[in-house]
Amino acid sequence: MTEHVAIIDYGSGNLRSVQKALQRAARQAGIAASVDLVSDADQLIAADRIILPGVGAFRSCFQGLEAMPGMLDAMRERVLSRGAPFLGICVGMQLLANHGVEFGKTPGLGWISGHTAPLPPSAERRAPHMGWNCVEFKRDHPALDRHLSGADFYFAHTYHFDPEIVSDIIGVCAYGPPFPAIIGRDNLLACQFHPEKSQGAGIALLEGFLRWKP
Repeated sequence: MTEHVAIIDYGSGNLRSVQKALQRAARQAGIAASVDLVSDADQLIAADRIILPGVGAFRSCFQGLEAMPGMLDAMRERVLSRGAPFLGICVGMQLLANHGVEFGKTPGLGWISGHTAPLPPSAERRAPHMGWNCVEFKRDHPALDRHLSGADFYFAHTYHFDPEIVSDIIGVCAYGPPFPAIIGRDNLLACQFHPEKSQGAGIALLEGFLRWKP
């Protein structure tokens, strides 16, 4: 049976590279999967797995989702009510929060309690955080190979997710004080870095997501 993987296309950019990375991960894992860019709510409802990427500011990304007829309702129905595996990437991770603070306080999806916060600046660690950095797992997760703990992933961000519940944090990155780099609960998984730009480690993470049966 072919898995139908939907990447939500709300104008955030970088979607083709996410699509190609998922297609490669499916091939390497031996999983029959169609990976499609989806901007229609009815198409999303029919998907087996859902990816929410994000490039840019929290406010503009959430407004992009809001502007798509029926999309927020379809996301809640398919992910929260019917339990489709979900992966948020970069701003797609931050949008899970109750609210963001970039360019003013903006409501988020509220699927994982918390808010966004700016990375603390310093002379040694400037914002934005751009480039490769190590992610250490704080706990195991069925979608993630434990051998990926300590691997380098590619980051490009100025804000980070600050969850209210510590157990929602799966992995952290030390860029100054450690910040959450991977979060998740139930059928929700999200990463602050870009797996599609993270070469072998990123593809391995996507393989794990495609195999995951929460």
